[in-house]
Amino acid sequence: MVQKIGLAHGEGGELTHQLIQDVFINSFGHGEQTKLDSAILTISQKNIAVTTDSFVVKPVFFPGGNIGKLAIAGTVNDLSVSGAIPRFITAGFILEEGFPIPDLKKIVQSMAEEAERADVQIIAGDTKVVDKGGVDGIFINTTGIGEVHEERRPNPEDIKTGDAVIVSGTIGDHGISILSARQELGLMTDVTSDCASLNHLVQELTNEVGGIRIMRDPTRGGLATTLVEICEDFNVTIELDEAAIPVRRDVQGACDILGYDPLYLANEGKVVIIADLNSVEKTIEILKKNGLGRNSSVIGQVSSMDAGKLLLKTPFGTTRRLQRLSGMLLPRIC
Repeated sequence: MVQKIGLAHGEGGELTHQLIQDVFINSFGHGEQTKLDSAILTISQKNIAVTTDSFVVKPVFFPGGNIGKLAIAGTVNDLSVSGAIPRFITAGFILEEGFPIPDLKKIVQSMAEEAERADVQIIAGDTKVVDKGGVDGIFINTTGIGEVHEERRPNPEDIKTGDAVIVSGTIGDHGISILSARQELGLMTDVTSDCASLNHLVQELTNEVGGIRIMRDPTRGGLATTLVEICEDFNVTIELDEAAIPVRRDVQGACDILGYDPLYLANEGKVVIIADLNSVEKTIEILKKNGLGRNSSVIGQVSSMDAGKLLLKTPFGTTRRLQRLSGMLLPRIC
């Protein structure tokens, strides 16, 4: 039987991981580059970061943003958590015949506004139009380029036992916002997406805090999948304290109704950080001074330098192992 792509291959979980390993890395190589959200390159003795992303979110307008704002913020954040200062973005648009031009103008304007907030320039682009039904309204592809200052770049190879795991705010907001906007399951909430560019916050952290080991933005697959990837990539074991993980009450309520786990829901304006224990106080101080990090929390620690496991300690005193997202949860979330 011929294997075929399913929607779950785009969820950022186990099937996405297998697809990347078996198809793309097997052909292109560069497996080491997959450990960060951007590739770090040296050109003419200067280090730059490059990332590319595609955005197919449904619906294209949602509480807290739209596909345009998401495209800029998502690209900026991938560069930022790799230790780069975002500088330039390119944008390619695939438009479906019949897509309303007023909607396109709103999307492009929101891209311009988000780029201005993030201090990045949109320097090049491309537009293609396909037949009705060829795409679902609008898809956007971006490439981001950032400047890397080696002395400020986090080094995940320095992760050690006792390091703290920090998340910059409540998890699952984007996932529940998108699900509510779809109105498919009758879910009505006031949750808005956390979609935001984090580069200014991240730059302050890297300027002021010397003990940051690694940063990642927990998008597709959520916080759990992101941390599983870190554990496996760097062969460390992390133990999370479930009671310390910040989740909005209405997000948790929606998850309880629908049978979802907020640990696996997408976020578009959060950063997860592993930092030296001596740097925790300063890290939390900087995060909480910024509106994007006011709900930050220490949620766990690196418990050992082996096994590559993510463990969750529950309020009942039990511990269970967390895996990557398995199967399909919320397709077309970003």
